[in-house]
Amino acid sequence: MSYVAPLKDMLFNIEHLARIDQVSALPGFEDAGLDTAQAVLEECAKLNEGVIAPLNWEGDKYPSSFHDGKVTTTPGFKEAFKQYAEGGWQGLQHPVDFGGQGLPKTIGAACGEILNSANMSFALCPLLTDGAIEALITAGSDELKAVYLEKLVSGEWTGTMNLTEPQAGSDLAAVRSRAEPQPDGTYKVFGTKIFITYGEHDMAENIVHLVLARVTGAPEGVKGISLFVVPKFMVNKDGSLGARNDVHCVSIEHKMGIKASPTAVLQYGDHGGAVGYLVGQENRGLEYMFIMMNAARYAVGVQGIAIAERAYQKAVGYAKDRVQSRPVDGSLSAAAPIIHHPDVKRMLMTMRASTEGCRAMAAVAAAAYDAAHHHPDAEARKDNAAFYEFLVPLVKGYSTEMSLEVTSLGVQVHGGMGFIEETGAAQYYRDAKILTIYEGTTAIQANDLVGRKTSRDGGTNAKAIAAQIQKTEAELVQRGSVNALVVAKRLSAARQAFVDVVEFIAANTRSNPNAAFAGSVPYLMLAGNVVAGWQLARALLVAEDQLAAGTDAAFMQAKITTARFYADHILSRVPGVRDSICEGADAVTAMAVDAF
Repeated sequence: MSYVAPLKDMLFNIEHLARIDQVSALPGFEDAGLDTAQAVLEECAKLNEGVIAPLNWEGDKYPSSFHDGKVTTTPGFKEAFKQYAEGGWQGLQHPVDFGGQGLPKTIGAACGEILNSANMSFALCPLLTDGAIEALITAGSDELKAVYLEKLVSGEWTGTMNLTEPQAGSDLAAVRSRAEPQPDGTYKVFGTKIFITYGEHDMAENIVHLVLARVTGAPEGVKGISLFVVPKFMVNKDGSLGARNDVHCVSIEHKMGIKASPTAVLQYGDHGGAVGYLVGQENRGLEYMFIMMNAARYAVGVQGIAIAERAYQKAVGYAKDRVQSRPVDGSLSAAAPIIHHPDVKRMLMTMRASTEGCRAMAAVAAAAYDAAHHHPDAEARKDNAAFYEFLVPLVKGYSTEMSLEVTSLGVQVHGGMGFIEETGAAQYYRDAKILTIYEGTTAIQANDLVGRKTSRDGGTNAKAIAAQIQKTEAELVQRGSVNALVVAKRLSAARQAFVDVVEFIAANTRSNPNAAFAGSVPYLMLAGNVVAGWQLARALLVAEDQLAAGTDAAFMQAKITTARFYADHILSRVPGVRDSICEGADAVTAMAVDAF
């Protein structure tokens, strides 16, 4: 079946959980209310359902190709990207000063999900460009902004992020690319960068590489890394494109998934040095690059939600059509579509509830980001920033790990046919795997959650989130419906387990780091589960009110049922994970290395 954007669920989250009415009250977002959100999402859905989604399977069959230093993208990609750029979609969230539409992340994130559900390989190009734009807005000089931002925001040019080298993966202290200062203020850049998404392609006139390198004489380690703009083509003073810069693609990778997205090996400086322009100050490159990384980490989490949604839709379509065996309850006398079988329903509900829980969490995080950057009150900005920063590793880590479970279940629903490539279910499973790896593996997200987001403040921020969850529990108990009381019970147990783990992590990170970090990924998964479950609990309260008011009864009832399923079958996992973290560290570290 073809992809249909889940607009109703997205708009429910935007209105009731992310509170678009509060977002549109922020300075600069006055025109970004619910009507705007609906109009933008509907237009976004049209483009993606009609133009970009049909290219997804084509991209898997006919990946980008490399020949004589040039990359040719999947047939149809170049034309689709032209439509995407001309529609203003690249600039959706970026400032109007540079030609963007200036819409809040609350709306932009939902559009990002639609794009990635339609075609994740295609969506990676604008995702990296967004990161480059963010970095230049934050740290670029006025001159760099004047030359590059409007072209990037318009989608005429695209951007990349160049961190990884053959010997420097997650350990960026090992970066060896070098930059030699020139008398005219530019730098000559030399080195090799690998895993560069859309590092070379044929969809835009120019590619703006943001590159980490060491200036000659810089300190060793991460403190000696600087960030440079290195364009594929030099830009003349009048804005036209000039000579080819000394950066060349020498190969692209052959990958397990996202095959249409060209992952390039780039060589800098083989012919005298690539001309680069310093972003900000020397030796602060990692700081600036993390601006891109944070934007990208959230966006990758949204990719997880997107691919899970696509797998869910595919599985539901198959389950409604595939006839196999009579129902176990005898409700039908002949073989029935497999969606009538309890275990198939369990799988589909797991897929649905997991996806909706993460979508709700991401929407609430986006609204916090908007408030953190635009709220007139400094204290409100600080509180929202702390909340958003805590949620970023959860959105990235939990949502992407969730996507693996969901896309795997999608294959399982198809049975043997799911293992056959022509069915299409396997592509989502293969595509999803990269999400837990790039922009920082799940373990790196978990290390961030443990070190920067929990231990640094002794768990204060985490416990403040737990206090908000406790208020929702009280609202559920006060509501008193059967579903509300069951969800309150599960949420209370999960929240208490979360607090127990926060206290364990805060107490052990310095004194017994092996114990704390042995449970870092389980902690991330537990925290993501709790926050997603909390948002679905909030959704249940809204849906019960809407149902009582006679609003869209079928949708609201489904929302209630989904929240109840999440509480009973997914949120209920949390106390057991708490036990493994707080009591199971010794079993992780006890085995002698030689015994493996």
